[in-house]
Amino acid sequence: MEKLIGVSEAIGNIRNGDTLLVGGFGLSGTPLTLIDALAGSDKKDLTIVSNNLGEAGRGLGKLLDSGCLKKAKGSYFTTNREAVRAWSEGRLEIELVPQGTLAEAVRCGGAGIAGFYTKTGAGTKIAEGKEEKVFDGETYILERAIRGNVSLIKALKADTLGNLVYDHTARNFNVGMATASDIVIAEVDEIVEVGEIPPEQVVTPHLFVDYVVMNRYVKEGGVYVER
Repeated sequence: MEKLIGVSEAIGNIRNGDTLLVGGFGLSGTPLTLIDALAGSDKKDLTIVSNNLGEAGRGLGKLLDSGCLKKAKGSYFTTNREAVRAWSEGRLEIELVPQGTLAEAVRCGGAGIAGFYTKTGAGTKIAEGKEEKVFDGETYILERAIRGNVSLIKALKADTLGNLVYDHTARNFNVGMATASDIVIAEVDEIVEVGEIPPEQVVTPHLFVDYVVMNRYVKEGGVYVER
């Protein structure tokens, strides 16, 4: 499989200062193997776009602990108090984005749409510095699309072309983020031959996927744990 590469080689596609779109909702659908490798690398000044920053010492929490993050852009950060502490101490920039706005901004980034108007956040600090328009008597704010340099996503299974399927709610942000970066790296639990995944079950077509790496975690009791 030409797209199957090692984890170290995959991380080599990331440059200092890159913006990374990272799938996951909490730890569900989070590319833990790729995050571990990135946390152990010498990358710096990275911007992470994800729903949150994982938990203390787990998932994206490891990336925060490694000191390679400059900024986090997401919907909530209270699952990891270390992220809030880093922000309060000036070690981490945080940009808060309402969850629906985040999902739509990533979708637009993948669809080639520059931005969209939404009522969410109008009249709050989120609206500060953003263009406003009135539609049907209500105020909307302009939100720009989100794109990244590299997307790190987690899928359940890939075939040898890179077609992906996901495990239940692990689809979360992964599906949109697989369309919205220059390079897309998918971490998967299993690789099968072309034809073993029924076409109607493919969620992310292989044309969106540049590289595939194998997950180094195993699932026990519905939770991924290190081998």
